[in-house]
Amino acid sequence: MRFNAAVLRSAEGRFSIEEVALHAGPADDEVLVRIAGCGMCRTDLAVRRSAGRSPLPAVLGHEGSGVVVQTGGPHTGLSEGDHVVLSFDSCGHCRSCVRAAPAYCDSFASLNLFGGRKEHAGRFTDAAGGELAPRWFGQSSFAEYAVVPARNAVRTDPALPVELLGPLGCGFLTGAGAVFHSFGVGPGDTLAVFGAGAVGLAAVMAATASGVVTLAVDRRPERLALAERFGALPLHASSADLAGRIRRLTDGGAQYALDTTASAQLINNALRALRPTGSLGLVARLPTTLPIEPGALDQGRSIFHICEGDAVPRLLIPRLIGLWQAGRFPFDELIRTYPLTDVNEAEDDCEAGRVVKPVLLPEGGSR
Repeated sequence: MRFNAAVLRSAEGRFSIEEVALHAGPADDEVLVRIAGCGMCRTDLAVRRSAGRSPLPAVLGHEGSGVVVQTGGPHTGLSEGDHVVLSFDSCGHCRSCVRAAPAYCDSFASLNLFGGRKEHAGRFTDAAGGELAPRWFGQSSFAEYAVVPARNAVRTDPALPVELLGPLGCGFLTGAGAVFHSFGVGPGDTLAVFGAGAVGLAAVMAATASGVVTLAVDRRPERLALAERFGALPLHASSADLAGRIRRLTDGGAQYALDTTASAQLINNALRALRPTGSLGLVARLPTTLPIEPGALDQGRSIFHICEGDAVPRLLIPRLIGLWQAGRFPFDELIRTYPLTDVNEAEDDCEAGRVVKPVLLPEGGSR
């Protein structure tokens, strides 16, 4: 099977639209999906800074959505014609997976970041027969088609605009899941969100839907305006005595803080903005050692990392769709669509902050 995909051949290079070949159909635990849309996530772009740990050349993309066109059999639980949202891969049988914590799967890094399942190596090539990395996040969905584990395909209502739903599988899932699961917020709680990008704004929406008093910190006025529209009190990241302002506005400090920036300065501000026993969750991988300022962890304050919003995608994605249909999680307002052929423009706009969530729309079909 041959189809078009956006291929990244080197960390310094641009994406190229190429014909690729899939040399085998879905295995008994997989489905073949015609991709309708795929969100671009910062994790896709971080491959450029992975120091070679993520194999190239590769087809990236891990916020895909589309229509099932073939299954490996009835035990996949999916049928031809089903509309699905794709999320991250997991093994399904390690201790974390059986305890409903697939984001902490023992094989998460190898399955999602570092080359996929070894048994599928070699079945995905470029037009000349050159091997491509087996599968990025169980998907490689910057493409017209993707073979994915049925485990990470979530069926959705076919009446919905499936091309817009892909970001619910990672970026929006991470922000909302941090609020619902990692923090377990309730009405009257206080939350400070540092960074009003896709993950941060999803957290703001989820917090507002939960009756949480929310503050949003960013350096871009247009992002702060979005956060305010979604129910947060906006604060510029360069505000004098930022931590003190948050403590005053939350009557002694926020109970929870979420950092999406990986900025050491803002992380320390977030810790100082917490009330006693408050918690700070980090979702971005820090590029360097994190210096914690003296006293920042006093009085029972804690800091921890959050992966994929501690979510079980088959449970959280339907919940987010329900909130969206009720007008309480308007994620579609953050999306700008691009043809797959404009993948480099989408990356440029994402890096420059001109768009919150690019979604790539494949064109054409298989040959």
